[in-house]
Amino acid sequence: MKKEILIIGGGLSGLVTGYLLKKKGNYSIKILEANSRLGGRIYTKKVGSAPIELGATWLWKYNTSLLNLCKELNVNLFEQQMEGDALFEAMSANPPQRFKLPPNQEISYRIDGGTSALLDKLSNELQRCILLNEKVLEFNSSDDKVLVKTPNSTYYCDTVISTLPPKLLVNSIQFSPELPKDVIQISDKTHTWMKDSIKFSVVYDTPFWRKNGLSGVAFSNVGPFTELYDHSNASDNGFALMGFLNGALAPLSLEQRRQKVIDQLTKFFGEEATQHIFYEEKVWRNEELTTFPDNQFIMPHQHNGHIIYQKPFLNGKLFISGSETSKEFGGYMEGAVRRAFNIIENL
Repeated sequence: MKKEILIIGGGLSGLVTGYLLKKKGNYSIKILEANSRLGGRIYTKKVGSAPIELGATWLWKYNTSLLNLCKELNVNLFEQQMEGDALFEAMSANPPQRFKLPPNQEISYRIDGGTSALLDKLSNELQRCILLNEKVLEFNSSDDKVLVKTPNSTYYCDTVISTLPPKLLVNSIQFSPELPKDVIQISDKTHTWMKDSIKFSVVYDTPFWRKNGLSGVAFSNVGPFTELYDHSNASDNGFALMGFLNGALAPLSLEQRRQKVIDQLTKFFGEEATQHIFYEEKVWRNEELTTFPDNQFIMPHQHNGHIIYQKPFLNGKLFISGSETSKEFGGYMEGAVRRAFNIIENL
């Protein structure tokens, strides 16, 4: 009889975990995703011919587990466009200064068709295993089975693998028996990557910045955006700029943030920056299925990969997984993939 495994969370780590379990062939798998979409902090929005990344975007040559997975699934990569000069704004009273990017910088890569192309490949392998709009509320463990409740259903399994950010896990699911106090305390102070980020993208008809010898890379000490990059697609026929906003702008409305971004882009690149087709953004702190809202400040990557996550709980019936629990590259896509492999090795 196949061992029944229930995976909480349909982000990258959950999908890779399910994919690896299916390959082994001796497990019955269900993946419960609270949202109406897969991906978690991977969120590609298709806008015209330019796939816009409002979540996880880049990978590098040292992301070996992720690179090998992309190769196995025939997911194509392309280099981040960095050719040309960059701009830096030190003070709002002065115009941005032009400078040359270092010639030997580390090459970053993006996924052709958007990061969600990787999710599509994984989910195609797991179609019958995935259930959307299933937010887990309760975890009840007995001697022989685990009972997991959502607003819609009750599931029974042998083992649960949670891929939720640990802070979200301990604050959104009721456990019986309770989790150990030290697990709750560490989880509650574990940083959730992206939770403080506001990502935005502005789509254009042409990459007008390039004709002036600019790469689209820009940095600002005064905001509203702090970093900016060329975000055109792999075929270079869909054009956009993408960056990060100062987190202090989260209380503003979308329209207020959009106007501030366009004003700053105009300062950097001239009047052509006002001729945008679309403005898209994601304020990650507002995503209640990703982050748990409180006023506690947690240092970036705090407790990521903590030793406490490296063992099973509740008599081996619960594994706390996900990118933040990875001992390497915690919070990143590479960490999500490595942790999935690690969990499979320890089941």
